[in-house]
Amino acid sequence: MNSSPPPGNALPELAASVRELRPSCGPVRLVAVDGHAGSGKSTFAGRLARTLGGAPVLHLDDLATHEEFFGWTDRLLRQVTEPFARGEAARYEPYDWHLRRFTEARTMEPAPVVLVEGVGAGRRALRPALSLLVWMELDPEASWARGRHRDGSELSAFWDAWTEAEVRHFAQDPSRPFADTVVRQVPEGYTWRPGPESTPDTAHPLTERNGLTPPR
Repeated sequence: MNSSPPPGNALPELAASVRELRPSCGPVRLVAVDGHAGSGKSTFAGRLARTLGGAPVLHLDDLATHEEFFGWTDRLLRQVTEPFARGEAARYEPYDWHLRRFTEARTMEPAPVVLVEGVGAGRRALRPALSLLVWMELDPEASWARGRHRDGSELSAFWDAWTEAEVRHFAQDPSRPFADTVVRQVPEGYTWRPGPESTPDTAHPLTERNGLTPPR
């Protein structure tokens, strides 16, 4: 009898695999969740964080700005990964998208696992600090359509600018080719397949550990 849980119960197995990874940034196992805007990164990262017992989640929307959709690399390295590498707490000032300015500083302790989610979380400047790079598999047109529907027509101009910037970003600094695990959301939960070179017919429920080996 097959005792493996169904895909909807996959996150506990994934969380167990993440805990077994090597620390990559000081004492922290830094896990990036990347994908196109609207692909489900925030939802997946939040569910994984809860399954990990409340792991901190850094949202890259807190570091980006209206003027710099992808110009947050220096802030991330200086305020987050460099302190973590020293075993110290990160301290960053979240950007308020309504007020259009940075706000009161937040502190994030160097927990055993910290998730970084957002478009570009797997960019080349951050990859050396990662234990795992997850790519949310949903094509850009479907992802952007979901995002536009979520945000409403009043943000259509913003989305026009965003999609152009995202296309440029991934053309210059792609993440998917370097993903350790590709995750797709399905009605029952999530499926995974190891690495971007795998073909779609190798997809498995997120209940098998062997697809989540530490990156070399």
